[in-house]
Amino acid sequence: MSEDTRDPPPPKEGEVTKTQAEDEEGEVYEVCKIVTTTGDVDVVEEESHFTSESAQILIGERMGYNRDLENLKQNINDVQQNEEHH
Repeated sequence: MSEDTRDPPPPKEGEVTKTQAEDEEGEVYEVCKIVTTTGDVDVVEEESHFTSESAQILIGERMGYNRDLENLKQNINDVQQNEEHH
């Protein structure tokens, strides 16, 4: 079998991608851009070194976004189920 060496498709707007995993504890070499629905953009440049505090802030923000996304999915599911019963 041959290995698929194609580049992955580009991320959609609002999608968070991780292009390279942490190489060593506390060192991140390449990160992503987060696009929110309001158009605000947080960009962390390549070769940045995070402190524990800044990493915790980013993790907290991501957890909040994930919670919001789960709530939206549940709301969509609830609306779809209500439409099926009417």
